[in-house]
Amino acid sequence: MQAVQLTALADAPAGVTDALDVVSGFDTALVNGFARVSEPQGAALTALAGAVAGSPLTGAVAAAVSKVSTGAIGTDELTALAAARAAVLGSVHDALVEQADNTLGRKRFEWTTAPDAAAPSPLAAGSRAWLGELAIAGWRGVDHDLVAAADRTVEALLAEPALRRLAMLLDGFTAELGACAPIATMDRIPARRWADLWTRALLLSWRGTESAAPEAVSGRLLPLGVDVHEHGTVVQVQVHGVLETPRAPARQVRVSVAAAKVDTIAGPAVWQLLGAHRQLLTALAEHRALELTDMPLTATGDMLWDDDRAKAGEAADPFVTATVQLPRAQAPAVAPLDRDPVHIAVPVLLEGYRFRDGALELDGQRLRVELDALPSAGPLTPAGVTGSSTMIGLLRWDASGWSMRPLAVQRKVKTVLTAFHNGDWALGPTDPKVAKAQAKSGDAVAVLRERAGRLLRK
Repeated sequence: MQAVQLTALADAPAGVTDALDVVSGFDTALVNGFARVSEPQGAALTALAGAVAGSPLTGAVAAAVSKVSTGAIGTDELTALAAARAAVLGSVHDALVEQADNTLGRKRFEWTTAPDAAAPSPLAAGSRAWLGELAIAGWRGVDHDLVAAADRTVEALLAEPALRRLAMLLDGFTAELGACAPIATMDRIPARRWADLWTRALLLSWRGTESAAPEAVSGRLLPLGVDVHEHGTVVQVQVHGVLETPRAPARQVRVSVAAAKVDTIAGPAVWQLLGAHRQLLTALAEHRALELTDMPLTATGDMLWDDDRAKAGEAADPFVTATVQLPRAQAPAVAPLDRDPVHIAVPVLLEGYRFRDGALELDGQRLRVELDALPSAGPLTPAGVTGSSTMIGLLRWDASGWSMRPLAVQRKVKTVLTAFHNGDWALGPTDPKVAKAQAKSGDAVAVLRERAGRLLRK
């Protein structure tokens, strides 16, 4: 990425700030709920309706604002408001992605999948009713009883495979709200995050069964890097790479695999939970390409990973891939519900920079680096990143502007240029000190599996 390109990212596209102010106004209104709409809440709803004026949502949103302001609140009205909020954030997403693609000279597939004509499942009606209760009560009105009212709905959704996406979202959402309840006592409410989850859940509840079948692809997958997402009860690794197939242009793809966990399993040990994906882990740890045979690939560039359809192949340096293949690889299309700035993650290569005051500088331009997002399951450290000279990372965006999430770096170690990747420890720590510490503390995964086995045998 050259200096002129970083300059192009210095300012947000026109209209982004105003659009985000509209969203923030609605999110603030949702904090106190819509049982009685105050003057500031009414102004926020009116601004939301104004933001989508002239779009296909105009009539539905204007009617919804009118009814909600007079206390006539139903799921149809709340759905219209959620759709308007999603549409505004979608416009922000599109403007930012266009800015990034133009800056990087990237091409992107267009979303062409036909809308799903299937009717929503009757089981989802219960989730809409509960989400409506949340909107009426507002976040400050959420207590343990309101959270518990969703238990039977979530249980019913989890039992239906076609609704698993909505079920998992609600399951996590209710758990988060329950952990914070009673929310009226909280000093600071994550209004944007909870409004995001509320909006997404409400819109998902209206969707029918997914009808678009994934494409079966065969070819060579060249990993660029892995983004590790770790929480108390789950770990997910998302591999970003370039797919090369016969008679088709190279394209950017993602591979996501996950596993349930407990709090005591952390750091390098989380890789053991993903042992069923041996070929993928081998490619990450040994920096090798993956030969794929009929691997399912969705329109959004996400591979539905099946380790039996992959084989770790020849050596493939991710930094060479990022230099040669990535610039010409076509980026995936973005599904309508994923058009939100929080989902932006564009793989890029940066070279010749330096760090000053915690930010990356390249030819006078500054870019924030997400040092707090470095996973404990890999060798990247804040000191190692700030001492690097080359980086593969994900270009991301939040309210403070563009930022970089490191996936791999190159830095000098005793005058030798050495690469460090988030996935280097996929088959076990390569750092002797880390390996020794892990051995000393014992194998938490093996111990828990042995205990679980004993309980099942009783």
